[in-house]
Amino acid sequence: MNLITVKILLVEDSPGDARLVKEMLLSERHFKHELSHVTTLQQAREYLSNTVPDVVLLDLSLPDGQNKTSAINLIESFNVVPVVILTGLDDDTVGMESIQRGAQDYLIKGQADSKLMVRVIRYSIERKQAEREKEKLIRELQELFSQVKTLRGLLPMCTRCKKIRDDHGEWVVLEEFIQEHSNTDISHGICPDCAKDS
Repeated sequence: MNLITVKILLVEDSPGDARLVKEMLLSERHFKHELSHVTTLQQAREYLSNTVPDVVLLDLSLPDGQNKTSAINLIESFNVVPVVILTGLDDDTVGMESIQRGAQDYLIKGQADSKLMVRVIRYSIERKQAEREKEKLIRELQELFSQVKTLRGLLPMCTRCKKIRDDHGEWVVLEEFIQEHSNTDISHGICPDCAKDS
């Protein structure tokens, strides 16, 4: 049982379709939610500028959205919020294109029942959260990699004593040079070839 209240923004201009969505959500007794409803992309932008819902249910054919590009622009502008596309077109291409541009999922009006709608909403929220965590981890790894010192370029080494000439022209022991130019600790041992010679 999901006790968390899911905050939903429904962007739908058709009163009949909006009522159907509301009824489907209410019919799922174990799905606690708060539903806000707007009828235009402009109202959706204003809402999203001030409030961050858990999910947006977005109709692709809105009066101020001449084509699906307007809805896609909304998805890209507010990409921290998972979006589920509502389309009247029985066309997987529209849904898949929306997903490629940032939507989490899509539902075809008239084909979704209440259980499917709730499942899609929950999975979309979970996928978006996993996506944000993955992006955060990637940023943290990039930051760590940017802090790692690396050795590169020409490294002059004495052929006899194996000292390295450092950036200041001084000859230093190889181990000291490596420790200074990397995040490495040196440990000592004897390789198999040297062990044979002793």
